[in-house]
Amino acid sequence: MEKQTGRIIKLLGGFYYVDAGGGEMIECRARGVFRKENVSPCVGDMATVEMTAGGKGYLMEIAPRRNELLRPPLANLDQLVFVCSAADPAPNLFVLDSMIAICEKKGIEPFIVFTKKDLADLEPYVKIYRKAGFPVAEVCGITGEGAEQVTEALAGKISAFTGNSGAGKSTLLNAIDPRLGLETAQISEKLGRGRHTTRHVELYPLENGGWAADTPGFSAMDYQRFEVILKGELSDCFREFAPFSGNCRFTGCSHTAEKGCGVREALAGGKISPSRYESYCAMYERAKNIREWERKEP
Repeated sequence: MEKQTGRIIKLLGGFYYVDAGGGEMIECRARGVFRKENVSPCVGDMATVEMTAGGKGYLMEIAPRRNELLRPPLANLDQLVFVCSAADPAPNLFVLDSMIAICEKKGIEPFIVFTKKDLADLEPYVKIYRKAGFPVAEVCGITGEGAEQVTEALAGKISAFTGNSGAGKSTLLNAIDPRLGLETAQISEKLGRGRHTTRHVELYPLENGGWAADTPGFSAMDYQRFEVILKGELSDCFREFAPFSGNCRFTGCSHTAEKGCGVREALAGGKISPSRYESYCAMYERAKNIREWERKEP
């Protein structure tokens, strides 16, 4: 039987849709072997397809994943784009930091986009995250100013977008690629998007060669429930700690209260942003109550 390889870009109604390149889309079912091996193919996976009649096929094999998210189910992401508004609603920095930490743990590059720069001063937020070492863009929803930086960052990459309702995600997607915005709006109406009634996830091709995931129900609660970070892993998820953690007096320093802590000294010296450190401490307190066996694996 003829075989093809490609990326799963949509899962809907028990069917997997694989992009085999050259505009060819293959509708597939999954073989029972995946259930036996407790493997769930998901959007973003690279798959081997055994072709059948009528240009359809069966998923036969899933390539090893570089990374994955459990909720929503996505694999092999290059970056996660956080869309945060300057006002209406104001950004929740603890939630943002918690979600960024998940990206760091999984090897997914965070890209932070602050919107509605016409409504409030974004500079305090931009300063925090650029200082921490993250790429940051500022976008005005009215003029579209700043959207080109986001477009450039998506070129040739597999990206997913996340943001609270009202943060300006749809407006940003329209500015990046009008075709994507139109399709997203149409599907949203059909599937009841915005009410978090579906877990349908799809990758859409962009004009610049990248892919963007449309992800309904993409919430902080999902991250915190399904993506557990243990206390011993947490400091590695704050990249700005790395230059200073080797200066701690004690091995295994938690960076929360110990004397001679290099991270706390960097904080006092203005090298680490207080809001980021406060998020770390709050996450550490929560992580202290988590046991290894509680971690939910895919």
